[in-house]
Amino acid sequence: MSLVKIEHVDFFYLAMPDILDIADGSQDTLLVRIQADGLSGWGECETSPLVSLANWVTPMSHSICQSVRSSVIGQEIDHPDDIRHLGQLVDRRGLDIAQTAHTFSGIEIALWDLLGKRARLPVYRLLGFDHAYAKTPYASQLFGETPEATYEKARQSRDQGFRAVKFGWGNYGTGAPEADDEHLSAARRGLGNDGLLMVDAGTVWGSNVDQAKLRLPSLTEHRVFWLEEPFVGDALAAYQELAAASPDVKIAGGEGAFNFHMAKHLIDYGKIGFIQIDTGRIGGIGPAKAVADYALEHEVTFVNHTFTTHLALSASLAPFAGIEACHLCEFPVEASRLAVKLNNHELARHEDGMVRASEEPGLGVEPNLEAIQEYLVDVEIKVSGKTIYSTPKLP
Repeated sequence: MSLVKIEHVDFFYLAMPDILDIADGSQDTLLVRIQADGLSGWGECETSPLVSLANWVTPMSHSICQSVRSSVIGQEIDHPDDIRHLGQLVDRRGLDIAQTAHTFSGIEIALWDLLGKRARLPVYRLLGFDHAYAKTPYASQLFGETPEATYEKARQSRDQGFRAVKFGWGNYGTGAPEADDEHLSAARRGLGNDGLLMVDAGTVWGSNVDQAKLRLPSLTEHRVFWLEEPFVGDALAAYQELAAASPDVKIAGGEGAFNFHMAKHLIDYGKIGFIQIDTGRIGGIGPAKAVADYALEHEVTFVNHTFTTHLALSASLAPFAGIEACHLCEFPVEASRLAVKLNNHELARHEDGMVRASEEPGLGVEPNLEAIQEYLVDVEIKVSGKTIYSTPKLP
């Protein structure tokens, strides 16, 4: 089988007609397609699409401030190690561009998808796993605007067969602790006594440990399984202090990590109990797998971060598919119409309510080309009158 020479990488910027000022990252997306040997590999970046498009094509400023395109085009890929080496090259040449890991993530995921299809193996097997263990999906959604709305969301999730639910963002943490308690009480009543309940504070307290501590009695009373992202991702001392003060409710974080070291620091110094990694941000599937391996060694539970499409969900499951001890997976249930329509194939919950990594070659999820066409945003980037990016054609 011949080497895959990367000659064409297509970026598709898709967006809902109206973008709302809410914590829903599924309202737009940046898809990546790499074609070779009659096959297409697909990936998805968790990013601000226009910023990453600029990162893909930006003219060089100096030796470590170069476009992702300049490092990727012309490279040859034949083995998973080649993807890792390419990632190192991209990191080095784009060291001074903060968006680099986000942009390359989609490319890296698409390369794994392509290699899996060429080898006729699911991506998790290319990563060295022999078996994909079932994961318990948790219904990931935003808090309701009122406690009554939160109750209804929890009840609906329970009626849909979810054994675990996570609520996040909304007004949680922005007012009095008593208001937050009302939402947690409502969520617990809607979910029932036997369900897992998680809370995502969405970095609302910055690095203010005292504000987070005020919520601990309520979190404990309502048997919240974890408190996610109470602080910004690099507030390591704050994470460590809160973890020490919260023996009953473990602390989770890591979705904002855009390299292995950021995740490692949260484990080593932040003392979190759950590390949540987004393959669309950290640089792709390979770096996420490295974090999963490190977390396992240090008795920290790896969990995926996914709030968009099932392409992103499939990519996020692969790095820990073969780790039985890591049994929870984030499962988006409030994705936008755009994200739902893009799911030409879905990772459905099985009769037992569990989710498993796809056994199909590659990632096993193909985007819906009609949906891409429907939501495609026409973009042209020019420098000195020369077009350096324009929206690619389909198919």
